[in-house]
Amino acid sequence: MLDDSLTAQLQQIFSDLPVTVVLRQRPSAHPKNGELTAMLADVGATAPGRIVHRVEGEPAAIPSFEVAAEGHPATILFRGIPGGHEFSSLVLAVKNAAGQGKRPDEGTLGRIRHLKGPIRLRTYVSLSCHNCPEVIQALNLMALLHPDFVHEMVDGGLAEAEVEKLGIQGVPTVVSLVHENAQVSVGRAGLAELLDALEERYGSEPPEGESSAPARDPYDVLIVGGGPAGASAAIYSVRKGLRTALVAKNVGGQVLETLGIENLIGTTRTEGKKLAADLLAHLRSYPVEILDNRRVEAIEDGELKTVRLAGGEVLKAKALVMATGAQWRELNVPGEKEYIGRGVAFCPHCDGPFYKDREVVVIGGGNSGVEAAIDLAGICSRVTVVEFMAELKADRVLVDKLKKLPNTEVIVNHRTAEILGDGAKVTGIKVVDRATDGERTLPIDGVFIQIGLAPNSGLVRGLVDVNRFGEIVVDEKCRTSTKGIYAAGDVTTVPWKQIVIAMGEGAKAALAAFEDRIHSA
Repeated sequence: MLDDSLTAQLQQIFSDLPVTVVLRQRPSAHPKNGELTAMLADVGATAPGRIVHRVEGEPAAIPSFEVAAEGHPATILFRGIPGGHEFSSLVLAVKNAAGQGKRPDEGTLGRIRHLKGPIRLRTYVSLSCHNCPEVIQALNLMALLHPDFVHEMVDGGLAEAEVEKLGIQGVPTVVSLVHENAQVSVGRAGLAELLDALEERYGSEPPEGESSAPARDPYDVLIVGGGPAGASAAIYSVRKGLRTALVAKNVGGQVLETLGIENLIGTTRTEGKKLAADLLAHLRSYPVEILDNRRVEAIEDGELKTVRLAGGEVLKAKALVMATGAQWRELNVPGEKEYIGRGVAFCPHCDGPFYKDREVVVIGGGNSGVEAAIDLAGICSRVTVVEFMAELKADRVLVDKLKKLPNTEVIVNHRTAEILGDGAKVTGIKVVDRATDGERTLPIDGVFIQIGLAPNSGLVRGLVDVNRFGEIVVDEKCRTSTKGIYAAGDVTTVPWKQIVIAMGEGAKAALAAFEDRIHSA
């Protein structure tokens, strides 16, 4: 099943496994079970004696297996065939089970171990989802590091009845078996976001006298945010000889949700995850202290700026650069939050397959909205674009392409008033004609919201000036209204939210912090 090139790669990856890892497959009469058997047998053959494939246990309705080091309980389960994007999750599960995966730093490790167990999670995925592997791999890692944690990946395409019963219409969807399949997380999430969600759902309780918050000396420059602006600021700071740290949920930021990138000068084409990996590699080539998988809870001004993190860590720095970027803007209408993951979605690439041969609405007529509509038109029976303004704002080439598709419709100059549902899933959307105030309801199966980004400036509101859109006001050198606090990238008032601009602004913020430090010396 594995081609020669992939086999050679796996032989190299698994060449030094220190312990035996067992791929324990359950027998199944499912017509696709032979496909799983072939895959696991091929994987095992890449490291004879170190990866063992066995078929045993109770029969399973759909192809299923578990991954564990020999003699250890299985805490990583797969229900389905981890092909496509999920094949990397299988490879990492083997490496992690053998103790060779990358471990989080002590601060993050402490938060994982302090979660209250037992923790039993199930994550429903689509093999076409490019965001799902990040969730699967993060939860699999936690399942190995926590004393009472089991995680199972489920291919929603093979468990359709189960997906239908749970009302799942978006992936990845993480549910808690301990809490009667209550949703823990929906959509793209890294280890940091998942830790937050698990702490909220299960609680956290460090052993008496134990802390997950190591003490750190103050930094010269502390960057909050790991996107292009934050990475650029960190590299420019450390190159000036400043003791520098970058704190973020992940390195890459909003870039991780971008598929094709064709306007980064000097790079003909790349993808979001590839660019994020390049940013991380560049950061690691310098002595930047990368504190990822972190959530900032509060920021305080003073001679030293104080940044308080979830889990109790406290960071201090002489200069602070806010590079927190932006997030998907929400409609803030009735029904939106209630139906996220059950008909309300933000990623057409991840969730589009759930709406095959169904009718959907895309809200937003900019480039993102029109691109989403074009993609969905190849899956859905009908796609309607609803735009607030009197005309679509997308590039002409995209609009022309959209208009040529036979199963699309465009409604302009309409406001979305409410998302309707039956308690389990979305059933329609209520829109209002801005010219006449006329109201109508569109019966649909799903809503994809594509109305731009909102700045992540909440942490410093009240400390620095922001405009009416919530963007941090900066001068030509990325200084804010507060001495010692700088800002760069999509979180600021700088126009045209582009990767190349964010990188330049990050460099400017770092150079301004260095300049101000010299002049104050």
